[in-house]
Amino acid sequence: MLTLLAVSIPLAIIWFYTATLLLSLGQDAEISGGAGTFNRWMIPSLFAYGLLQCLNRLLQTQNNVFPMMLSSGATSLLHILVCWGLVFKSGLGSKGAALAITISNWINVFLLAIYVKYSPTCAKTWTGFSKEALHDIFSFVKLAVPSAIMICLEYWSFEMVVLLSGLLPNPKLEASVLSISLNTCWMVYMISVGLGGTISTRVSNELGAGRPQGARLAICVMIIIALSEGAAVGITTILVRHVWGNLYSNEEEVITYVANMMPLLALSDFLDGFQCVLSGAARGCGWQNLCAFINLGAYYVVAIPSAVLLAFIVHIGGMGLWMGIICGLVVQVVALVSVNACTDWDLRGNSFILPGQLKPSVESKKLALTRMEHRDGVPKQEMKQVVVHGFEYH
Repeated sequence: MLTLLAVSIPLAIIWFYTATLLLSLGQDAEISGGAGTFNRWMIPSLFAYGLLQCLNRLLQTQNNVFPMMLSSGATSLLHILVCWGLVFKSGLGSKGAALAITISNWINVFLLAIYVKYSPTCAKTWTGFSKEALHDIFSFVKLAVPSAIMICLEYWSFEMVVLLSGLLPNPKLEASVLSISLNTCWMVYMISVGLGGTISTRVSNELGAGRPQGARLAICVMIIIALSEGAAVGITTILVRHVWGNLYSNEEEVITYVANMMPLLALSDFLDGFQCVLSGAARGCGWQNLCAFINLGAYYVVAIPSAVLLAFIVHIGGMGLWMGIICGLVVQVVALVSVNACTDWDLRGNSFILPGQLKPSVESKKLALTRMEHRDGVPKQEMKQVVVHGFEYH
Protein backbone atom coordinates (compact mmCIF):
# COMPACT_ATOMS: atom_id res chain seq x y z
CA MET A 1 0.00 0.00 0.00
CA LEU A 2 2.76 2.45 0.97
CA THR A 3 4.73 1.51 -2.13
CA LEU A 4 1.84 2.17 -4.49
CA LEU A 5 1.01 5.47 -2.83
CA ALA A 6 4.66 6.51 -3.10
CA VAL A 7 4.79 5.58 -6.79
CA SER A 8 1.61 7.58 -7.39
CA ILE A 9 3.36 10.84 -6.48
CA PRO A 10 5.78 11.01 -9.46
CA LEU A 11 3.00 9.73 -11.73
CA ALA A 12 0.76 12.56 -10.52
CA ILE A 13 3.48 15.06 -11.46
CA ILE A 14 3.68 13.55 -14.95
CA TRP A 15 -0.09 13.76 -15.30
CA PHE A 16 -0.03 17.40 -14.22
CA TYR A 17 2.30 18.25 -17.12
CA THR A 18 0.63 15.98 -19.70
CA ALA A 19 -0.17 18.84 -22.09
CA THR A 20 3.43 20.06 -22.12
CA LEU A 21 4.75 16.55 -22.72
CA LEU A 22 2.33 15.91 -25.60
CA LEU A 23 3.22 19.21 -27.26
CA SER A 24 6.91 18.33 -27.00
CA LEU A 25 6.14 15.09 -28.86
CA GLY A 26 4.60 17.00 -31.75
CA GLN A 27 0.94 16.37 -30.97
CA ASP A 28 -1.91 18.67 -31.99
CA ALA A 29 -2.24 21.64 -29.61
CA GLU A 30 -6.02 21.28 -29.15
CA ILE A 31 -5.79 17.55 -28.44
CA SER A 32 -2.84 18.06 -26.08
CA GLY A 33 -4.69 20.75 -24.13
CA GLY A 34 -7.79 18.58 -23.72
CA ALA A 35 -5.75 15.57 -22.62
CA GLY A 36 -3.78 17.68 -20.15
CA THR A 37 -6.92 19.11 -18.55
CA PHE A 38 -8.48 15.65 -18.29
CA ASN A 39 -5.40 14.17 -16.63
CA ARG A 40 -5.17 16.96 -14.06
CA TRP A 41 -8.71 16.24 -12.94
CA MET A 42 -7.85 12.53 -12.83
CA ILE A 43 -4.94 12.90 -10.39
CA PRO A 44 -6.98 12.10 -7.22
CA SER A 45 -8.17 8.86 -8.83
CA LEU A 46 -4.54 7.75 -9.22
CA PHE A 47 -4.15 7.36 -5.45
CA ALA A 48 -7.56 5.69 -5.16
CA TYR A 49 -6.60 3.18 -7.83
CA GLY A 50 -3.42 2.25 -5.96
CA LEU A 51 -5.38 1.55 -2.78
CA LEU A 52 -8.00 -0.35 -4.77
CA GLN A 53 -5.37 -2.71 -6.21
CA CYS A 54 -4.13 -3.52 -2.70
CA LEU A 55 -7.64 -4.36 -1.52
CA ASN A 56 -8.35 -6.43 -4.63
CA ARG A 57 -5.17 -8.49 -4.23
CA LEU A 58 -5.89 -9.08 -0.54
CA LEU A 59 -9.27 -10.57 -1.41
CA GLN A 60 -8.06 -12.41 -4.52
CA THR A 61 -5.37 -14.29 -2.62
CA GLN A 62 -8.12 -15.59 -0.32
CA ASN A 63 -10.25 -16.65 -3.32
CA ASN A 64 -12.82 -14.18 -2.01
CA VAL A 65 -13.92 -12.40 -5.19
CA PHE A 66 -17.66 -12.03 -4.55
CA PRO A 67 -17.30 -8.78 -2.53
CA MET A 68 -15.18 -7.34 -5.34
CA MET A 69 -17.89 -8.18 -7.86
CA LEU A 70 -20.61 -6.57 -5.73
CA SER A 71 -18.53 -3.47 -5.06
CA SER A 72 -17.55 -3.04 -8.71
CA GLY A 73 -21.13 -3.63 -9.86
CA ALA A 74 -22.57 -1.08 -7.44
CA THR A 75 -19.86 1.44 -8.31
CA SER A 76 -20.41 0.97 -12.05
CA LEU A 77 -24.14 1.62 -11.76
CA LEU A 78 -23.52 4.70 -9.66
CA HIS A 79 -20.80 5.84 -12.06
CA ILE A 80 -23.29 6.05 -14.93
CA LEU A 81 -25.47 8.47 -12.99
CA VAL A 82 -22.56 10.51 -11.64
CA CYS A 83 -20.91 10.73 -15.06
CA TRP A 84 -24.15 11.80 -16.75
CA GLY A 85 -24.76 14.47 -14.13
CA LEU A 86 -21.24 15.89 -14.15
CA VAL A 87 -20.75 15.78 -17.93
CA PHE A 88 -24.13 17.01 -19.18
CA LYS A 89 -25.97 18.66 -16.29
CA SER A 90 -23.11 20.52 -14.65
CA GLY A 91 -21.54 21.58 -17.94
CA LEU A 92 -18.08 20.36 -16.94
CA GLY A 93 -17.70 18.23 -20.07
CA SER A 94 -14.49 16.18 -20.10
CA LYS A 95 -13.60 17.54 -16.66
CA GLY A 96 -16.83 16.04 -15.36
CA ALA A 97 -15.94 12.66 -16.86
CA ALA A 98 -12.57 12.71 -15.09
CA LEU A 99 -14.18 13.78 -11.83
CA ALA A 100 -16.77 11.00 -12.15
CA ILE A 101 -14.00 8.41 -12.52
CA THR A 102 -12.28 9.82 -9.45
CA ILE A 103 -15.46 9.68 -7.36
CA SER A 104 -16.24 6.13 -8.50
CA ASN A 105 -12.75 4.85 -7.67
CA TRP A 106 -12.87 6.34 -4.17
CA ILE A 107 -16.34 4.87 -3.57
CA ASN A 108 -15.04 1.45 -4.61
CA VAL A 109 -12.10 1.82 -2.21
CA PHE A 110 -14.42 2.89 0.60
CA LEU A 111 -16.77 -0.08 0.10
CA LEU A 112 -13.98 -2.68 0.01
CA ALA A 113 -12.18 -1.09 2.96
CA ILE A 114 -15.34 -1.38 5.07
CA TYR A 115 -15.69 -5.03 4.07
CA VAL A 116 -12.07 -5.87 4.90
CA LYS A 117 -12.30 -4.02 8.23
CA TYR A 118 -15.51 -5.59 9.52
CA SER A 119 -15.91 -8.89 7.67
CA PRO A 120 -15.08 -12.04 9.71
CA THR A 121 -13.62 -13.49 6.50
CA CYS A 122 -10.70 -11.05 6.73
CA ALA A 123 -10.32 -11.15 10.50
CA LYS A 124 -7.14 -13.26 10.32
CA THR A 125 -5.67 -11.81 7.13
CA TRP A 126 -6.06 -8.12 8.02
CA THR A 127 -5.16 -7.25 11.59
CA GLY A 128 -4.41 -3.58 11.01
CA PHE A 129 -1.32 -1.56 10.16
CA SER A 130 1.96 -2.83 11.56
CA LYS A 131 5.67 -2.16 11.16
CA GLU A 132 5.95 -5.86 10.26
CA ALA A 133 4.84 -4.85 6.78
CA LEU A 134 8.14 -3.01 6.28
CA HIS A 135 10.35 -6.04 6.91
CA ASP A 136 9.99 -7.61 3.46
CA ILE A 137 9.49 -4.43 1.47
CA PHE A 138 12.66 -4.95 -0.58
CA SER A 139 11.63 -8.50 -1.44
CA PHE A 140 8.29 -7.10 -2.54
CA VAL A 141 9.90 -4.39 -4.65
CA LYS A 142 12.21 -6.98 -6.22
CA LEU A 143 9.13 -8.78 -7.56
CA ALA A 144 7.01 -5.69 -8.14
CA VAL A 145 9.43 -3.77 -10.35
CA PRO A 146 9.79 -6.39 -13.12
CA SER A 147 6.07 -7.13 -12.86
CA ALA A 148 5.27 -3.44 -13.34
CA ILE A 149 7.73 -3.19 -16.23
CA MET A 150 6.14 -6.26 -17.80
CA ILE A 151 2.67 -4.69 -17.75
CA CYS A 152 3.77 -1.14 -18.58
CA LEU A 153 5.69 -2.24 -21.67
CA GLU A 154 2.50 -3.77 -23.01
CA TYR A 155 0.16 -0.91 -22.07
CA TRP A 156 2.51 1.81 -23.28
CA SER A 157 2.77 0.24 -26.73
CA PHE A 158 -0.98 0.66 -27.22
CA GLU A 159 -0.82 4.24 -26.00
CA MET A 160 2.12 4.88 -28.31
CA VAL A 161 -0.06 3.84 -31.25
CA VAL A 162 -2.50 6.63 -30.36
CA LEU A 163 0.40 9.10 -30.15
CA LEU A 164 1.67 7.97 -33.56
CA SER A 165 -1.82 8.47 -35.01
CA GLY A 166 -1.45 12.17 -34.21
CA LEU A 167 1.40 12.33 -36.73
CA LEU A 168 -0.70 10.98 -39.62
CA PRO A 169 -2.09 13.31 -42.35
CA ASN A 170 -5.54 13.65 -40.72
CA PRO A 171 -4.62 13.61 -37.02
CA LYS A 172 -8.07 14.40 -35.60
CA LEU A 173 -9.78 11.59 -37.51
CA GLU A 174 -6.97 9.08 -36.92
CA ALA A 175 -6.63 9.93 -33.22
CA SER A 176 -10.41 9.74 -32.76
CA VAL A 177 -10.69 6.31 -34.37
CA LEU A 178 -7.60 4.95 -32.61
CA SER A 179 -8.93 6.26 -29.28
CA ILE A 180 -12.27 4.53 -29.92
CA SER A 181 -10.41 1.35 -30.84
CA LEU A 182 -8.26 1.54 -27.72
CA ASN A 183 -11.29 2.20 -25.52
CA THR A 184 -13.07 -0.80 -27.06
CA CYS A 185 -9.99 -2.94 -26.58
CA TRP A 186 -9.64 -1.96 -22.91
CA MET A 187 -13.31 -2.66 -22.27
CA VAL A 188 -12.98 -6.20 -23.58
CA TYR A 189 -9.56 -6.56 -21.96
CA MET A 190 -11.12 -6.23 -18.50
CA ILE A 191 -12.58 -9.72 -18.97
CA SER A 192 -9.11 -11.06 -19.69
CA VAL A 193 -7.65 -9.15 -16.74
CA GLY A 194 -10.08 -10.98 -14.46
CA LEU A 195 -9.07 -14.33 -15.93
CA GLY A 196 -5.38 -13.43 -15.70
CA GLY A 197 -5.69 -12.39 -12.06
CA THR A 198 -7.53 -15.61 -11.26
CA ILE A 199 -4.96 -17.90 -12.85
CA SER A 200 -2.09 -15.94 -11.29
CA THR A 201 -3.51 -16.48 -7.81
CA ARG A 202 -4.40 -20.12 -8.48
CA VAL A 203 -0.99 -21.02 -9.92
CA SER A 204 0.93 -19.36 -7.08
CA ASN A 205 -1.28 -21.08 -4.50
CA GLU A 206 -0.88 -24.49 -6.15
CA LEU A 207 2.90 -24.17 -6.45
CA GLY A 208 3.17 -22.84 -2.91
CA ALA A 209 1.19 -25.85 -1.68
CA GLY A 210 3.55 -28.22 -3.52
CA ARG A 211 1.03 -29.22 -6.22
CA PRO A 212 2.76 -28.37 -9.53
CA GLN A 213 0.48 -30.61 -11.59
CA GLY A 214 -2.50 -28.78 -10.12
CA ALA A 215 -0.98 -25.53 -11.38
CA ARG A 216 -0.47 -27.05 -14.83
CA LEU A 217 -4.05 -28.31 -14.93
CA ALA A 218 -5.36 -24.88 -13.88
CA ILE A 219 -3.43 -23.25 -16.73
CA CYS A 220 -4.81 -25.74 -19.27
CA VAL A 221 -8.37 -25.14 -18.09
CA MET A 222 -7.93 -21.38 -18.17
CA ILE A 223 -6.48 -21.52 -21.68
CA ILE A 224 -9.63 -23.28 -22.87
CA ILE A 225 -11.75 -20.64 -21.15
CA ALA A 226 -9.65 -17.85 -22.69
CA LEU A 227 -9.96 -19.32 -26.19
CA SER A 228 -13.73 -19.63 -25.79
CA GLU A 229 -14.01 -16.09 -24.45
CA GLY A 230 -11.79 -14.73 -27.22
CA ALA A 231 -13.81 -16.45 -29.93
CA ALA A 232 -17.10 -15.17 -28.50
CA VAL A 233 -15.78 -11.62 -28.17
CA GLY A 234 -14.25 -11.70 -31.65
CA ILE A 235 -17.47 -12.85 -33.30
CA THR A 236 -19.50 -10.26 -31.38
CA THR A 237 -17.06 -7.51 -32.37
CA ILE A 238 -17.45 -8.35 -36.06
CA LEU A 239 -21.24 -8.56 -35.83
CA VAL A 240 -21.60 -5.08 -34.27
CA ARG A 241 -18.98 -3.37 -36.43
CA HIS A 242 -21.47 -1.27 -38.41
CA VAL A 243 -23.24 0.14 -35.34
CA TRP A 244 -20.41 0.41 -32.82
CA GLY A 245 -19.12 3.74 -34.09
CA ASN A 246 -22.53 5.35 -33.48
CA LEU A 247 -21.94 5.00 -29.73
CA TYR A 248 -18.98 7.37 -29.96
CA SER A 249 -19.68 9.76 -32.81
CA ASN A 250 -22.35 11.02 -35.20
CA GLU A 251 -19.86 11.75 -38.00
CA GLU A 252 -20.22 9.31 -40.88
CA GLU A 253 -16.50 9.35 -41.64
CA VAL A 254 -15.65 8.21 -38.11
CA ILE A 255 -18.41 5.56 -38.06
CA THR A 256 -17.23 4.05 -41.37
CA TYR A 257 -13.59 4.06 -40.27
CA VAL A 258 -14.48 2.32 -36.99
CA ALA A 259 -16.45 -0.34 -38.91
CA ASN A 260 -13.38 -1.06 -41.06
CA MET A 261 -11.20 -1.25 -37.95
CA MET A 262 -13.42 -3.68 -36.01
CA PRO A 263 -12.21 -6.94 -37.69
CA LEU A 264 -8.67 -6.02 -36.64
CA LEU A 265 -9.94 -5.35 -33.12
CA ALA A 266 -11.60 -8.78 -33.10
CA LEU A 267 -8.29 -10.47 -33.90
CA SER A 268 -6.33 -8.40 -31.38
CA ASP A 269 -8.95 -9.04 -28.68
CA PHE A 270 -8.64 -12.78 -29.28
CA LEU A 271 -4.84 -12.72 -29.05
CA ASP A 272 -4.83 -10.27 -26.14
CA GLY A 273 -7.16 -12.47 -24.09
CA PHE A 274 -4.93 -15.48 -24.73
CA GLN A 275 -1.72 -13.69 -23.76
CA CYS A 276 -3.33 -12.14 -20.68
CA VAL A 277 -4.04 -15.60 -19.26
CA LEU A 278 -0.54 -16.82 -20.12
CA SER A 279 0.98 -13.69 -18.57
CA GLY A 280 -1.11 -14.22 -15.43
CA ALA A 281 0.19 -17.78 -15.17
CA ALA A 282 3.74 -16.48 -15.63
CA ARG A 283 3.28 -13.97 -12.79
CA GLY A 284 2.00 -16.78 -10.59
CA CYS A 285 5.18 -18.72 -11.35
CA GLY A 286 7.41 -15.75 -10.57
CA TRP A 287 8.60 -15.27 -14.16
CA GLN A 288 8.26 -11.49 -14.10
CA ASN A 289 11.82 -10.87 -15.33
CA LEU A 290 11.45 -13.26 -18.26
CA CYS A 291 8.07 -11.84 -19.26
CA ALA A 292 9.42 -8.29 -19.11
CA PHE A 293 12.02 -9.24 -21.74
CA ILE A 294 9.37 -11.03 -23.82
CA ASN A 295 7.15 -7.94 -23.77
CA LEU A 296 10.11 -5.70 -24.58
CA GLY A 297 10.92 -7.77 -27.65
CA ALA A 298 7.32 -8.33 -28.75
CA TYR A 299 6.17 -4.73 -28.53
CA TYR A 300 9.28 -2.60 -29.04
CA VAL A 301 11.29 -4.77 -31.43
CA VAL A 302 8.33 -6.10 -33.43
CA ALA A 303 5.05 -4.23 -32.78
CA ILE A 304 6.04 -0.55 -32.83
CA PRO A 305 8.53 -0.81 -35.75
CA SER A 306 5.93 -2.82 -37.71
CA ALA A 307 3.28 -0.22 -36.92
CA VAL A 308 5.52 2.62 -38.12
CA LEU A 309 6.41 0.69 -41.28
CA LEU A 310 2.80 -0.12 -42.17
CA ALA A 311 1.39 3.30 -41.27
CA PHE A 312 4.04 5.68 -42.61
CA ILE A 313 5.95 3.68 -45.25
CA VAL A 314 3.23 1.42 -46.69
CA HIS A 315 0.67 4.22 -46.02
CA ILE A 316 -2.09 2.08 -44.50
CA GLY A 317 -2.72 4.74 -41.87
CA GLY A 318 -4.34 3.95 -38.53
CA MET A 319 -5.16 0.41 -39.59
CA GLY A 320 -1.46 -0.14 -40.21
CA LEU A 321 -0.71 1.01 -36.68
CA TRP A 322 -3.10 -1.58 -35.27
CA MET A 323 -1.71 -4.29 -37.57
CA GLY A 324 1.68 -3.63 -36.02
CA ILE A 325 0.21 -4.24 -32.55
CA ILE A 326 -1.22 -7.53 -33.81
CA CYS A 327 2.25 -8.57 -35.01
CA GLY A 328 3.58 -7.94 -31.51
CA LEU A 329 0.73 -9.89 -29.91
CA VAL A 330 1.48 -12.90 -32.12
CA VAL A 331 5.14 -12.87 -31.05
CA GLN A 332 4.16 -12.49 -27.39
CA VAL A 333 1.67 -15.38 -27.51
CA VAL A 334 4.14 -17.69 -29.27
CA ALA A 335 6.85 -16.88 -26.72
CA LEU A 336 4.57 -17.41 -23.69
CA VAL A 337 3.18 -20.67 -25.09
CA SER A 338 6.73 -21.90 -25.66
CA VAL A 339 7.74 -21.02 -22.09
CA ASN A 340 4.76 -22.87 -20.60
CA ALA A 341 5.15 -25.87 -22.92
CA CYS A 342 8.85 -26.28 -22.06
CA THR A 343 8.37 -25.99 -18.29
CA ASP A 344 9.13 -28.99 -16.09
CA TRP A 345 6.28 -28.48 -13.62
CA ASP A 346 7.49 -31.03 -11.08
CA LEU A 347 10.88 -29.33 -10.95
CA ARG A 348 9.20 -25.94 -10.79
CA GLY A 349 7.06 -27.06 -7.85
CA ASN A 350 10.09 -28.26 -5.91
CA SER A 351 11.98 -24.99 -6.40
CA PHE A 352 9.06 -22.62 -5.83
CA ILE A 353 9.41 -20.26 -2.84
CA LEU A 354 6.69 -17.91 -1.76
CA PRO A 355 7.72 -14.22 -1.74
CA GLY A 356 7.04 -14.00 1.97
CA GLN A 357 9.61 -16.75 2.57
CA LEU A 358 12.45 -14.89 0.90
CA LYS A 359 13.40 -12.99 4.02
CA PRO A 360 11.67 -14.08 7.21
CA SER A 361 11.28 -11.57 9.99
CA VAL A 362 12.90 -11.89 13.39
CA GLU A 363 9.46 -12.46 14.90
CA SER A 364 8.80 -15.45 12.64
CA LYS A 365 12.12 -17.00 13.67
CA LYS A 366 11.32 -16.48 17.36
CA LEU A 367 7.89 -18.01 16.85
CA ALA A 368 9.38 -21.10 15.25
CA LEU A 369 11.94 -21.50 18.05
CA THR A 370 9.23 -21.06 20.68
CA ARG A 371 7.17 -23.79 19.05
CA MET A 372 10.23 -26.06 19.08
CA GLU A 373 10.92 -25.53 22.74
CA HIS A 374 7.33 -26.10 23.85
CA ARG A 375 6.49 -29.07 21.62
CA ASP A 376 5.67 -31.93 23.99
CA GLY A 377 7.29 -35.27 23.37
CA VAL A 378 9.74 -34.11 20.71
CA PRO A 379 13.35 -33.39 21.69
CA LYS A 380 14.57 -29.90 20.91
CA GLN A 381 17.57 -31.11 18.92
CA GLU A 382 15.33 -33.18 16.63
CA MET A 383 13.09 -30.20 15.90
CA LYS A 384 15.92 -27.95 14.71
CA GLN A 385 16.32 -29.79 11.45
CA VAL A 386 12.77 -28.99 10.33
CA VAL A 387 13.02 -25.23 10.80
CA VAL A 388 14.09 -23.68 7.50
CA HIS A 389 14.30 -19.92 6.88
CA GLY A 390 12.33 -19.26 10.04
CA PHE A 391 9.43 -21.52 9.05
CA GLU A 392 8.50 -24.80 10.69
CA TYR A 393 7.93 -27.80 8.41
CA HIS A 394 6.44 -31.17 9.29
